Amino acid sequence: MAHKRKLGLTALEVSPIAFGGNVFGWTLDETASFQLLDALIDGGYNFIDTADVYSKWVPGNKGGESETIIGNWLSKRGKRDDVVIATKLGAEMDKDRKGLKAAYVKEAVEASLKRLKTDYIDLYQTHYDDEATPVEETMEALNTLIEEGKVRYIGASNFKAARIAASNEFARKNNLQPYVSIQPLYNLYDRQTFETEYLSLVQDQNLAVLNYYALASGFLTGKYRTEADLGKSQRGETVKQYLNERGERILVALEEIAANKSATKAQIAIAWLLHKPFITAPIASATNEKQLHDLITSADIALSSEEIKILDNASSY
Repeated sequence: MAHKRKLGLTALEVSPIAFGGNVFGWTLDETASFQLLDALIDGGYNFIDTADVYSKWVPGNKGGESETIIGNWLSKRGKRDDVVIATKLGAEMDKDRKGLKAAYVKEAVEASLKRLKTDYIDLYQTHYDDEATPVEETMEALNTLIEEGKVRYIGASNFKAARIAASNEFARKNNLQPYVSIQPLYNLYDRQTFETEYLSLVQDQNLAVLNYYALASGFLTGKYRTEADLGKSQRGETVKQYLNERGERILVALEEIAANKSATKAQIAIAWLLHKPFITAPIASATNEKQLHDLITSADIALSSEEIKILDNASSY
């Protein structure tokens, strides 16, 4: 059973891994999605992260597919109180539906609530910054949703640290709820930007960190060692950037520790994240029950300070 963690300064208790809902309506159809969601809950996990735009990139999709599948599952299973649902707004759904202006915030939340078949969203996150809209306008609009009971808490993803700080400063000065979480890129390979630009803000404001690409698009599983391996999945091309001396050094360290622990490299990469005090719940997805089981059990792996040091050193930048 997953040991729950507090989501930053909120009253929400979440499992140590957030399930990434980008696979629903993309690599998984509704039936397969339901099976994974059932297995997730049975495994004691309660945290699901999605976005209104998932999975618009699939030919024939228009966005909203992931939320729709989650909503159908919630209404069938009646488990709304057992799960923490995080979704996002602001990515381009079409040319008139995007951004963070007040009118669109109001429209986007209604569309997400309808697809999710729920009357509230636990964590509503701004997916991408909209620099043409003042942070004051966005924060006031989001807080209106909190007052109306449609949203419990708000978070930010893919924002510059300075914009998060400005948003929260405005919120606090005006007795509004600030962003309680951020969703950055962070994993054993992609460390530098987060650690140099965001970490001090996270620590100063007690922000929850829900990092995405926890396995560096699958690179940290070890299945991509050479360019010849890139054709192994739809995500192969994005892994190319990791095929270098530092990437290989990280995989060798993961391999060594995984062998000692009778675990997979992916499990050790997730365990390393979970041993970082500033990480709340990495976002990771699975497309079958074996992958899900491996993901869930990675939260039970205890790494020694020596093992963490080996991984820290191998991935130093």
